[in-house]
Amino acid sequence: MGWTDERVDTLKRLWQDGLSASQIAKQLGGVTRNAVIGKVHRLGLSGRATPSKPARPAFKPPRAQRPAAQAPSQPRRIAEPVTAQASAPTPLPVRVIDEAPGSATVLTLGAHMCKWPIGDPSSDNFTFCGRRQTDGPYCGEHASVAYQPAQSRKRSGPNDLARSLRRYI
Repeated sequence: MGWTDERVDTLKRLWQDGLSASQIAKQLGGVTRNAVIGKVHRLGLSGRATPSKPARPAFKPPRAQRPAAQAPSQPRRIAEPVTAQASAPTPLPVRVIDEAPGSATVLTLGAHMCKWPIGDPSSDNFTFCGRRQTDGPYCGEHASVAYQPAQSRKRSGPNDLARSLRRYI
């Protein structure tokens, strides 16, 4: 159904009355909410006399008053420093880390443990190295295997150049 002059006048009146686009679409019939919104924008009817939703009352229940802070009758005491005891404090128990390679599982692998895989990941006895590491994900032994130094290239002399060019001749 098209927009006749009568329907456009009704749209303008309902829009100025503050009805929503959905409400206007229902009253006009045969148009969707989006069609009403599009027509409103094409007509330039963005300003409204009243908002589509009624304003909520600004009533707030009164807050309970706080009790007045009373001045302390006596100054607060600062805790006295603890004096050192004659006996030395007992040391905390130290957790011993198993240094045997292959002792860590996925569930027991910690932040500072070697993460070098040992065995087949699909088998039940798959483990990680688990030894203490300080820098990187692997212990010293496995880091030396994982990170090979770059091989230095030989300086090619005139004989090497001639040998490599003979392949193409």
